[in-house]
Amino acid sequence: MKIKKGDQVQIISGKDREKRGKVLRVFPKIMKVTVEKVNIIKKHVRPKKEGAKGQRVEIPAPMDVSNVMLICPKCGKMTRVGFKTENKNKFRICKKCGSEIA
Repeated sequence: MKIKKGDQVQIISGKDREKRGKVLRVFPKIMKVTVEKVNIIKKHVRPKKEGAKGQRVEIPAPMDVSNVMLICPKCGKMTRVGFKTENKNKFRICKKCGSEIA
């Protein structure tokens, strides 16, 4: 998977199109990512103690990795991700400017 936790991404399709956010969690087996403040769902939570009130909590739901695109930290544009190997070290590169992505 070319997207990692902590990457800055932009949504390219769906109801949150053109929003940007940081990747909170990555699910490589099902090819999904969770992005902060994007794809928000409301979850109903039962009261924990007697006399307490239940509530609705808004949480970001996972979305398919094909709906997000990485934003290069150097050039600030949406880009595809490439890989480069030097001295047995493999790292990601920006396909637009060619810089290394941490």
